[in-house]
Amino acid sequence: MSSVTNVGTVLAGAVRRLESASAADPGVGARADLDAGVLLAHVLGSPRARLIAHPELTVDAAALARYRSLIERRAAGEPLAYLTGWRDFWSLRLAVSPAVLVPRPETELLVERALALRTLPGGRAADLGTGSGAIALSLASERPGWKVIATDVSSAALAVARTNAAALSLARVEFRQGSWYEPLVGERYDLLLCNPPYVAADDPALKHPPLALEPPVALTPGADALECLRILIRGAQTHLEADGWLLLEHGAGQGCEVRRELVATGFRSVRSHRDLAGHERMTEAQKGQNGHI
Repeated sequence: MSSVTNVGTVLAGAVRRLESASAADPGVGARADLDAGVLLAHVLGSPRARLIAHPELTVDAAALARYRSLIERRAAGEPLAYLTGWRDFWSLRLAVSPAVLVPRPETELLVERALALRTLPGGRAADLGTGSGAIALSLASERPGWKVIATDVSSAALAVARTNAAALSLARVEFRQGSWYEPLVGERYDLLLCNPPYVAADDPALKHPPLALEPPVALTPGADALECLRILIRGAQTHLEADGWLLLEHGAGQGCEVRRELVATGFRSVRSHRDLAGHERMTEAQKGQNGHI
């Protein structure tokens, strides 16, 4: 990149660097203009729109050095959210770190469906494997009268989620450490939600950015991509109220198997929903003895 330190020249050089990146993540080049602007706005503490409108603004040497370091990390495929320390999800801005999976827009479908399935002002919901707290905190922000529990096996992930709850003044969300249903012994809920690990351990995508830089425990259960989904389905009836709902995110090609498992376990009203890309991304099911695919 050029040594000239006005915003316009610095941004242009950063965009060229990202577009030429050889990282395995194709999103690096495709998002070059946006990511370069977001990172410079982050470094300078200035709105991206202001930088675009005023390319003549200068960038001091310290800021330029920091910016170039971040651009190189992005060129290597590191997720933008890890570089800025935040990610927007639903209506919230969440702190993120390499201890948690970067929240994806597709996961907002779980929140959308949960709010549609239960419109009552009161209720109990549990977000299993909460990570950054994205699902649990989104529900709590939309339904102040709900009791929301968020669990995770990772203490580091729970630390991030608690930080987000405090920053968003959502301290009523209760965080518990443990694997899947372990922290919910003896309790029943109106809604159980989870975005579990569902990538097979031998999937080549795990070896390349961005997945290679995110926590493996949040991505893959091992050789059997459906292992965690089966655990969640088979244990859910014990922790659901009579008409409670289980909502699961899953891989784009896993919907049929997830529906089959839900029906075999006695759920009813089993149906999958597609994300904005047209892929079956999540499946919901209601507690009961009968179901259909």
